[in-house]
Amino acid sequence: MTATPNNKTDTRQMLGRLRAVMAEDGAGQDRLDRITQLIAEEMHTEVCSIYLFRDTDTLELCATEGLNPESVHHTRMRLGEGLVGRVAKRGQAINTDDAPGTRGFRYMPETGEEAYSSFLGLPIQRLGETLGVMVVQSRQARVFSEAEVHAVEVVAMVIAEMAELGAFVGEGAAMLARHSQAALFQGAAAQEGAAQGHVWLHEPRVVITNLIAENPHRERERLIEAVEQLRVGVDRMLSSAGTGDSDHMQVLEAYRMFANSKGWMRRMEEDISRGLSAEAAVEKEQSAARARMSQVTDVYLRDRLHDLDDLSNRLLRLLTGQGTETGAEMPADPVLVARNIGPAELLDYGRRLRGVVLEEGSVGSHATIVARALAIPLVIHAKRITTEALNGDQILVDGDRGVVHLRPDESVVSAFRDKMAMRAKAQERYSSIRDKPAETLCGTRIALHMNAGLMADLPSLENSGAEGVGLFRTELQFLIRNHMPKRAELSQLYTRVMEAAKGRRVVFRTLDIGSDKVLPYMTTVDEPNPALGWRAIRVGLDKPGVMRMQLQALVRAAAGRPLSVMFPFVAQREEFAAARAEMDKALERERILGHPLPEKLEVGAMLETPSLAFAPDSFYREVDFLSIGGNDLKQFFFAADRDNELVRRRYDTLNVSFLTFLEGIAERCARLGTPLSFCGEDAGRPVEAACFAAIGFRMLSIRPASIGPVKSILHRTDLGELRAVIHQAREDGAQSVRPTVMEYLRGKL
Repeated sequence: MTATPNNKTDTRQMLGRLRAVMAEDGAGQDRLDRITQLIAEEMHTEVCSIYLFRDTDTLELCATEGLNPESVHHTRMRLGEGLVGRVAKRGQAINTDDAPGTRGFRYMPETGEEAYSSFLGLPIQRLGETLGVMVVQSRQARVFSEAEVHAVEVVAMVIAEMAELGAFVGEGAAMLARHSQAALFQGAAAQEGAAQGHVWLHEPRVVITNLIAENPHRERERLIEAVEQLRVGVDRMLSSAGTGDSDHMQVLEAYRMFANSKGWMRRMEEDISRGLSAEAAVEKEQSAARARMSQVTDVYLRDRLHDLDDLSNRLLRLLTGQGTETGAEMPADPVLVARNIGPAELLDYGRRLRGVVLEEGSVGSHATIVARALAIPLVIHAKRITTEALNGDQILVDGDRGVVHLRPDESVVSAFRDKMAMRAKAQERYSSIRDKPAETLCGTRIALHMNAGLMADLPSLENSGAEGVGLFRTELQFLIRNHMPKRAELSQLYTRVMEAAKGRRVVFRTLDIGSDKVLPYMTTVDEPNPALGWRAIRVGLDKPGVMRMQLQALVRAAAGRPLSVMFPFVAQREEFAAARAEMDKALERERILGHPLPEKLEVGAMLETPSLAFAPDSFYREVDFLSIGGNDLKQFFFAADRDNELVRRRYDTLNVSFLTFLEGIAERCARLGTPLSFCGEDAGRPVEAACFAAIGFRMLSIRPASIGPVKSILHRTDLGELRAVIHQAREDGAQSVRPTVMEYLRGKL
């Protein structure tokens, strides 16, 4: 290995020449060719090549100085293939003085690159998205210096922004125009349904047009002024958050620490001194943070990188003057696209939205709960969609399969419309049986109730044909506020819910927080496995003040009417007894204050842990009713986290072991006279619902949109026959009864 040559790379000079190339007229390919020539000259290397993604998995050589020009637009490699493919896949540089001897090297004879020993490849990235790879090579065996690596890194970032702005498309294009091609995103289904509409970005894209600084001194001043504004804003956020040592305050303190980070500021100032504009320097840091974010598995570190990403966004808006109010008008059929969103923000959009697509999220998140309440199709884990979508793009959301089509071609649109037409036709059929009872062919009556959590849900009680509300999630009213609601506020809300129900039964589940539901104004604990930790009834019994306040609000809202209250996540008899004692205290207090007591009071529990299935008979006699919490019970039964995409679909609800377990609970409740219902997503799926009815469940609580399909299948099912099919599959040693049940239903329906 020999030393780096004495002729040093001047990054500012290179960026100045690059700005001149950008200002010239010319076709996209000509511009990219001139850039490779310029970089090779400035880097004092024989070769500079630019590879860009042709599709999500294939890189194409789009311009070169030094390699065989005949190989341009002909040489291609898969992601991870060769040194170039490895740079793209890992998002990290490769710097070697012996390219042929480096692991992963792939010889491509058409390029003529075998003559070059030294290799420096860096990803061309924008906001964490890799658009391609830039490579410089030389015959002389040498490792490129840190300054040279940084120079190529800066230029790669500028090229990424130029690509975003369309500098290499048009006549003589070197690449396809970004944000113009059809794109398919495979995410995860969080709320069923289908929607067709146009994109509305929750956080409008910041567009940077001045990438290279003419006056670095002035750019540094602009950065300092904007950062000072940012810090003032963060301080204001912190002071308005109140006092205390809550986790919320700690997060904001960490946020302020990043805003005051000297290292963050120093790196941006160094990039400005090398020739970048203030905006480009900020975005370079943001891209680096997003690239690191994609490789970090530690939740705490990812959250901190999110903080840095959010601060960069705020800083860019200050520098460019592009606030969240861009003047763009929301389309008539908006589909919200966001990295993530809170429940209060989603509620602000309300029923105007046709669908929601998130890059992050989980099936149990607050936003998912709100989307279900609003009956809005939701797809989560649609990676990179916020970097690809533009306001106004046509978009199709398939919430059943977790698929999103962005800018689809006409054949996809036509097929999707056919699917939506079939769904609409089915809804017409369901509306015709709305007012009929859910009675099976064998004459068994199944009570179908709906799940709710917002006042916006209540119109569905009338429209869906539900007989009542089997689960009203009270935590949503806590989650969408930035402060603890007062007893009077809760009492007014619960009063409106009961009045909207018009005498139908409403089961109010007490506050179910913890796990994936964290209140920003309450102290939380850092738990390695929050789903099994301090949550729901455990929080309520350890912090009884909130539970008492909520129970008093419910008693006052009832105002002498019947009241049904259910405690969540009860794992043993003693927990229910303690919660029931709190209910008795609330009743006694309201009696002393002269408030009317409920005409009839039902106090039940949610069976979400296998342990409660084996509680003593005395517990089953003490509770006024039980409701299976299917989502949690299933994840604990199979030890499979329902928010983990790797395992949540691994185990079938109609698994023989799980059905046998549920059947045992149903038989025990029938023997002891304990009313039992099943509440959860699975009960809203027609085949599963029919099986639950066949093994003894006589009440199901499901989302409003599922009532029609479930009622329809029950009308055409003989439970005795279906029960025999299930038992026969069990006798035959099947792991799941689904295949046998589906074959039986196909012959009957």
